Amino acid sequence: MTPPDAPASTLDLVVQPSAPLEERATPSLLADQLAAALRDGGSALDLLRSVEPVDRRDLFLTLLTIYDLHTAPLEDVGDAVRFQHHPALSELKGRLEAPWMAELEAAWEAAGDLTDCSGPEKVVRAMRVVAARDRLPDSYKWLAKTATWEQVVQFLALEGGPDGGFDDLIAVCQVGLTGTAKLELGKNFWDEMGQGDLAGVHTQLHADLCAAIDLPSIPREQMGEAALERAALGGLLATNRWLQPEMIGALGLLELQAGPRCRLVLQAFDRLGAPEGAYPFYVEHAEVDPVHGKDWMDKAIEPLAGEKPAWGPRMVKGAWWRSTINLAFFAELQATLIEGSAAA
Repeated sequence: MTPPDAPASTLDLVVQPSAPLEERATPSLLADQLAAALRDGGSALDLLRSVEPVDRRDLFLTLLTIYDLHTAPLEDVGDAVRFQHHPALSELKGRLEAPWMAELEAAWEAAGDLTDCSGPEKVVRAMRVVAARDRLPDSYKWLAKTATWEQVVQFLALEGGPDGGFDDLIAVCQVGLTGTAKLELGKNFWDEMGQGDLAGVHTQLHADLCAAIDLPSIPREQMGEAALERAALGGLLATNRWLQPEMIGALGLLELQAGPRCRLVLQAFDRLGAPEGAYPFYVEHAEVDPVHGKDWMDKAIEPLAGEKPAWGPRMVKGAWWRSTINLAFFAELQATLIEGSAAA
């Protein structure tokens, strides 16, 4: 359902469709070769040991395919999940993650004073500094004040909402934690689960939003490079146990930033007369996430920085990674959606 004066969708102006995998010529993208090997029963996985991605988009498409074997619903990955820990696939995963990790580390080293945040108070302060630098990107302000209804739908389809599998990431992130940090992540997860009410589960609220405004689902093959990297970061953190401190920081950053952004989405809904069913998902996050952000700092980040001093800078690092990737994503979104629409 869309407001009656909404123009017909022109999502094809935002992303260009690509041919289905079966219709392509001999696969040249590593992601295509991996998908074919998994579809054919894994017989060609060993042949991928020396294959390089053709570009960064191919790198992230390949990694996302691998991460799916660890985190996607079983009905989505099918029998290919049996190859989750295939030696060739594990080698490929590590080989592709290494240069990406080097880029992320370089971005962190350029963060200046934030890299020297010792002690719980400095860690929390650094987390808030990172959150403040891109809490309200220009694209969200444009959404609230200027975007047409069609552009709002396009924006939300590309941005994906503040969850994006957040409930599963919290579940994974709790493994091995103790004390107040474990309790806080558990409380946060229970809120994601609607506190036991299926209708209030955040992923269900997002499904209701999609139905209310006919929100399209954009295939990965049609996403930009920055959008793919943003999606892949969760997989990187969730499938490498040694990155648990960085994961806690990255998820904490999301909680610190989601509330103000959701309030701007609600402003756009009010301005354009969005259907009633569009509201609950963003109302929930606008109201609850500021509390989650504060509690995440007070009950997870600060105690962990005190109990495990080496984790402090690493949690800030994870937040910085997420922030840096977010900035690239919103720049890509602005160039594609806002500036592209103006040029058209």
